[in-house]
Amino acid sequence: MHQFTAIKHFDDTRRAAGQQARVEDTRAAAEAFRKALLAGPKVRYFQSFDLVTVPYPTRYGLRNAFSRERFVEFLHLRNRMFVVQFDTPDGLKTLLVSPSDHERGIETPFFRRIADRTPNAVTQWIVKRHATVPEVLERIGLQPEDVDYITYDHLHTQDVRRWLGSDEEDAYFPNAKLLVHRQEWESAQDLNPYQADWYCPNGVAGVPASRVHCFEGSIQLGDGVALVHTPGHTEGNHSIVVHTDEGLWVTSENGVSVDAYAPLLSTAAGVADYAKTIGTEVIINGNTLENAVDQYISMVQEKTIAGPSARDPRFPNLFPSSEMTPFWAFPGTKPAFYVGEACHGRLHQPSVSAGGGGEAAPRSTARPE
Repeated sequence: MHQFTAIKHFDDTRRAAGQQARVEDTRAAAEAFRKALLAGPKVRYFQSFDLVTVPYPTRYGLRNAFSRERFVEFLHLRNRMFVVQFDTPDGLKTLLVSPSDHERGIETPFFRRIADRTPNAVTQWIVKRHATVPEVLERIGLQPEDVDYITYDHLHTQDVRRWLGSDEEDAYFPNAKLLVHRQEWESAQDLNPYQADWYCPNGVAGVPASRVHCFEGSIQLGDGVALVHTPGHTEGNHSIVVHTDEGLWVTSENGVSVDAYAPLLSTAAGVADYAKTIGTEVIINGNTLENAVDQYISMVQEKTIAGPSARDPRFPNLFPSSEMTPFWAFPGTKPAFYVGEACHGRLHQPSVSAGGGGEAAPRSTARPE
């Protein structure tokens, strides 16, 4: 495994006594980091793929801001995976961001309870399965052995045993390592009941230590891609930052919509009024509330790194790994800005290139729905 580069911009930015001082210290560091990453090369390839759309409580996704919570219990959350290829001193590497095994993730206690009390006919109506991770890779021509790394901004609902192997099964990705913040990995081994409700039971049990790379702080993986520690939603949460033709995409679940990072512009019911009333510049995704102060700082950090969207510069260039998606049955949850999908660059197929060829056809950047 090649060596990663430590990112020092955010060291000591959260040590001020005052909470807003920490916000401003982190914002200044994020601006410097943004400038540095934009000055470097872009990734070779970046594409998003929808995996599954599920109901998620409005009281969590739009914490305290949604004015119809009494009547509209859920919003629609579309979970997606990103395939990223980037150059390193050791050659081209392939990274899967948020390759959720949603077939097993349903065993997460919170979602298991919802599924158990919901009739199958209703579940089939409100849960939409778009693709599995193996189906996506087959579609674009990547083999399991082509994947070097997988990562998740945090491990809520994740079961990685199928991908990395365990005491009971072989690994689907024979060469991949999990990149995870050390605090997130340690937390997943020793959860309190409130946090355990959001982690898939035994989702990391029996995974060989050799398949897991724990990092501290923030790191740059190679040309145009970094993992930035953004604690709050969980203690070990990190955001994925990718330099593309649309600027810096920043991905996490700190917020479930781009609206959450520009709430004064939101069209979700009550969100703009709430933001104006209390003076907040973000709306946190608050299902676990491990540290709301840090999560607020992290969301400011993320939107500062992202900068303005090329699609609509009023909004930051955030790409939520699970995005609030319009659904007629959940009125009031339509966001003002919906990313939907993106594709940049040309996919390289390592297994194919070993026998000649190996470059997939270029794809144009997708525009919002």
